[in-house]
Amino acid sequence: METINDIPSYQKMGRKKFFTILRRETNLINLQDIMRASLFLIDDAKYVQGNYRKEYLESYTKAFIMRIQEVKAHHVESDELLDIAEVQDAVRLLQEQEKLAAEGEGFDPAFFKIYKIISLYTTFILAESVHPVGTPFPGGLQVKYDGEKFLCPVKERQKDNPGAVCGFCIAEQDPETM
Repeated sequence: METINDIPSYQKMGRKKFFTILRRETNLINLQDIMRASLFLIDDAKYVQGNYRKEYLESYTKAFIMRIQEVKAHHVESDELLDIAEVQDAVRLLQEQEKLAAEGEGFDPAFFKIYKIISLYTTFILAESVHPVGTPFPGGLQVKYDGEKFLCPVKERQKDNPGAVCGFCIAEQDPETM
């Protein structure tokens, strides 16, 4: 069975094959994984400012955990070739993050399984920013869509962070928050 971890060895890949791999891995996520991921988010939220905590939990639950059902129901019609180098770079970054998660650094492994699939799905299948429009950030900042591109208030500060997916997210830095 092909997995996300096989992708760095591919020479080319169409959207349908990529999505088939993502869906197959989504089908391996069980209720216990979802519960552990939810508990991870709740525990992680204790480090978030109190007035922003409720929005944070709602947004991240919607952006990652609730999207599992969306992946299961989604159908890909187009089989255009993906930029395999971009996909491979994204997978390699996620593989490095996964090692840290397995060692107890950063994400809970159950949350990470979901995070990995959804990050790849939103970026390469939906062509959307990893964080949905409206995702709040401290200071009242949010991810926006201006009708042409997704704008992130923290892209420039996070794009080189090895613990973030900003490096492959399609969002651009919001010029209003530079």
